[in-house]
Amino acid sequence: MASPAAHKPRRRKRIEEGSLAHVTHGTLDRDHTTHARKPAFPLVAFLWPAKGTVSQWVTIPLILMVVGLFRWTTGLWGYSGFQSPPMHGDFEAQRHWMELTTHLPVSQWYFHDLEWWGLDYPPLTAYHSWILGIVGSYINPNWFALVRSRALDDPSLKIYMRATVFISEYLIYVPAVIIFLRRYSRLERVNVWEASIALVAVLMQPGTILIDHGHFQYNTVMLGFTLASMSSMAAGRPLWGCVFFVGALGFKQMALFYAPAIFAYLLGICLFPRVDVIRFLSIALVTIFSFALLYLPFLLGVLYDKYRGISLEDLPVPPLLVSLPVSLNEESWYYPAVFQVAQSVHRIFPFARGLFEDKVANVWCAIHTFHKLNRYPSVLLQRAALAATSLAIIPPCFILFLKPRKELLPLALAATSWGFFLCSYQVHEKNVLLPLLPMTILLGGEGGLLPSIRAWVGLANMLGVWTMFPLLKRDELRVPYFVITLLWAYLLGFPPVSLSAYHEGTTGGLSLLSKILHLNLYLVMVVWHVVEAFVPPPSDKPDLWVVANAIVGAGGFGICYLWCVWRLFWKSGLVKQAKEESKTL
Repeated sequence: MASPAAHKPRRRKRIEEGSLAHVTHGTLDRDHTTHARKPAFPLVAFLWPAKGTVSQWVTIPLILMVVGLFRWTTGLWGYSGFQSPPMHGDFEAQRHWMELTTHLPVSQWYFHDLEWWGLDYPPLTAYHSWILGIVGSYINPNWFALVRSRALDDPSLKIYMRATVFISEYLIYVPAVIIFLRRYSRLERVNVWEASIALVAVLMQPGTILIDHGHFQYNTVMLGFTLASMSSMAAGRPLWGCVFFVGALGFKQMALFYAPAIFAYLLGICLFPRVDVIRFLSIALVTIFSFALLYLPFLLGVLYDKYRGISLEDLPVPPLLVSLPVSLNEESWYYPAVFQVAQSVHRIFPFARGLFEDKVANVWCAIHTFHKLNRYPSVLLQRAALAATSLAIIPPCFILFLKPRKELLPLALAATSWGFFLCSYQVHEKNVLLPLLPMTILLGGEGGLLPSIRAWVGLANMLGVWTMFPLLKRDELRVPYFVITLLWAYLLGFPPVSLSAYHEGTTGGLSLLSKILHLNLYLVMVVWHVVEAFVPPPSDKPDLWVVANAIVGAGGFGICYLWCVWRLFWKSGLVKQAKEESKTL
């Protein structure tokens, strides 16, 4: 055994400047008059001192403190439903779920006063609300007093609720983003410094900050579980990927936007390059077990309520049970569990609510503007939405199935979720966060900081948050909207504050057609803001500007969907394969 004195510490390899920052990476630009190199956009300049010499474990805490500051200051502004009777918005909905889960038996969670923000999310949200409600009740019992706390606007409650979003995000979403970008950048042969640039861009994503920390929701918990699933798959651990994705579905059913792509990938790795029956069975069993584990605490609570003598007789029979072709024995031991699961599914999938809510930038709202869809039966609209969504998601899912490669996951999830957002049933404007996340993490991949990708990521995000402006305006979030959005645009070099992503001669730049398309969309967004601020709509069309916003947004999102599908098709190698096959014919 060698003595301590004989031990030589491993020499740290010197990193050359050009190996980290380079014109071909998208982080440097070249001045064509002086031939001097300069940072391609402001975010590169801000992180320039951390290039090569500073450990990422020094950089990451600094990044987290800065992005945390913007989150917390956004939370100082208004929120959904503040002093807005009668329903008081999403803030009251989340608070109410904490109230009912801490005070009522489990068997009443999905039945209690459904007209006042009845619980309509999966069990993991209920558990999350229960924990936060218990902690909050310990601090101040009045915040979640049953019935008496409804529509409470206590400033200290606001601080607590904002803190729960912040802590939940930093426990789940932020670690998931860091770990995923670390693995994804390695997979794509992107250096650590460039991955840090992508990390800042993802964590400063304006839509996520404004909705979760402004409007008030917990979307980042679901998005964090999704990223954890993708990260596990990127690390070659598909079984853990299944567990985390069930967690995403168990927190918010909107994670179904990603489900077809996840299914296509998992099925693909079971069949290509060779059939792997063991892997297929393992994935199936782990998924089933994960769903069982998800519902287990809920069902144990239901059975415990039965043991305590809490009857189901006063509760309405769930529609799913009514529609069953066979009748169940109401005296059987399993009936309460089936009864509660049926009600939870009925609440989670609200087909009775209609094709879309409010003015959302998707296909159906755009069509409804010119041809009223409410004249058609609900069943017909549901089938039309199913058919349109299927047509939209089949191409990316089929590509991922044929080429189940880890590096294709972000593009496939982006394209699939765009298809859902544009064509699915019961879409909210906030659901645009789902396609924006996988599209934004493309910045951490190969060539992700080049204008050819960065500009498309920027357009999607700027368009996405712009379509949510009417919602944010109602919540008195205009100032955070402009500050966060314009700051993000400045840092990454996007209009209306910068044109660095569109400079002529930039390496890895956009085609002329793409530049024209992008800049015209940005121009429309700017003009719309001016008109909306200073020109009142006609009295007989009070929603004219909001509808125009939705129509333009739907068109722009459709273009983003097509770009994601094309990019996925190109990156999968199917284009090259098709060309080679055509040459051999």
